[in-house]
Amino acid sequence: MTATADYRTLAERASQELADASAEEALVWTAETFGDDFIVASNMQDAVLVDLATKVKSDVDVLFLETGYHFAETIGTRDAVAHVYPEITIVNAQAEQSVAEQDARYGPKLHDRDPTQCCHLRKVVPLRNTLARYSAWVTGVRRVDAPTRANTPIVTWDERNGLVKVNPIAPWTDEEFNGYIREHGILENPLVSAGYPSIGCAPCTAKVAPGQDPRSGRWAGQSKTECGLHG
Repeated sequence: MTATADYRTLAERASQELADASAEEALVWTAETFGDDFIVASNMQDAVLVDLATKVKSDVDVLFLETGYHFAETIGTRDAVAHVYPEITIVNAQAEQSVAEQDARYGPKLHDRDPTQCCHLRKVVPLRNTLARYSAWVTGVRRVDAPTRANTPIVTWDERNGLVKVNPIAPWTDEEFNGYIREHGILENPLVSAGYPSIGCAPCTAKVAPGQDPRSGRWAGQSKTECGLHG
């Protein structure tokens, strides 16, 4: 079998064996299975996943999609995370074009006219190019995030990107997630407490009123609900 087929089989087996695994158990399995050949994704809304991962592998690679459209607070959180966890390597995945080059080719504010294409250029392609260097990636996707994520397994095969995908906190409720932040004093993007419970690029993220769906501030007023990174 090819390496891809081997990893697909591995993911299918692990999906069953780790179906009820704790976050720590899933991350221990990832580190033992892949060594240095995996990366942890973070949108720098908080450092929960980074904190969990560094307990297992202190020098883990951390993927950040540097879209060119982030809030200053998000960039500040990324830099603070690098300071608090000095052994990690932050891999800034950038688009093939700068924002200015994209504007010149497609016209200004593509995110307003065609947010799906903008996400593809500035998130999906850079993610795919970066993940091509690894055999597995770890994400902070949780089942409670959105209806489209309700059946997220802890381990799965990422068909689109061709590698194993691990979602160690998939089963966590909001209470468990927020409790971990409080209990461990985890870094959190200051925008969260300012009314932004789901943070993406600045042009496509709005404040959310109390009681509203936390992701309702993403692409507000449009039918789009996902940036395309997770299917």
